[in-house]
Amino acid sequence: MAGHLEGKVALVTGGSRGIGAAIAERLAADGASVALTYAGSKDAAHDVVRRIEAAGGRALAVHADAGDADQVRASVAATVARFGRVDVLVNNAGMLLVKPFAELTLDEFDRMVAVNVRGVFVAAQEALRHMGEGGRIVNIGSINSERVPFPGAVLYVLTKAALAGLTASLARDVGPRGITVNALLPGPVDTDMNPSVGAFADELRRASALGRYGSAAEIAGFVSYLTRPEAGYVTGACLAIDGGFGV
Repeated sequence: MAGHLEGKVALVTGGSRGIGAAIAERLAADGASVALTYAGSKDAAHDVVRRIEAAGGRALAVHADAGDADQVRASVAATVARFGRVDVLVNNAGMLLVKPFAELTLDEFDRMVAVNVRGVFVAAQEALRHMGEGGRIVNIGSINSERVPFPGAVLYVLTKAALAGLTASLARDVGPRGITVNALLPGPVDTDMNPSVGAFADELRRASALGRYGSAAEIAGFVSYLTRPEAGYVTGACLAIDGGFGV
């Protein structure tokens, strides 16, 4: 698994399924030792580890609910204990809720913010304690932080917009350390959370210039690029990978 991340360590939150699993496997193929967190998909997480190890890589699955700050901190500590460092952090863990605004509860608000915003804040703060020059933080946001062609996404959009602001401001803080911070803004991607079949999927495809869903592998490839040396001048950016969603 020799590649541009040979000798480096990556932590991918929410790495058991979908986009997170694809990112974990891609970074491992690029040479990184990879730790991945999971909340409820233990078997799927360990399947990702087995696939990475079968291909000659090193991987670790860590149980951590992104909405629990103590568990997030422990996941960084477990990564460092196993692999000795953190060079790349991919904040992928998140949740989606589509529901009419008038029906949203404060508990739902608190949970969405805890997972989609506070979890990213805590993971970045902890990882940066172990990250040196050349480190990379990639936050997985959403194109819906900029364009929302359907109703019911207030909490999701709110949290993903907050993530965009966190990305830009954190890039300023850690730039003097030679660390970059960027966000990817995917459009519809075929995952368990957002399958490419059904009436809602048809609506999303119609909103795309390419008329299709993206794949987890396409998102993982963009993350891989942002960890490369030639991406070292890209920071504080929110980069769309959305098939021309809503244009």
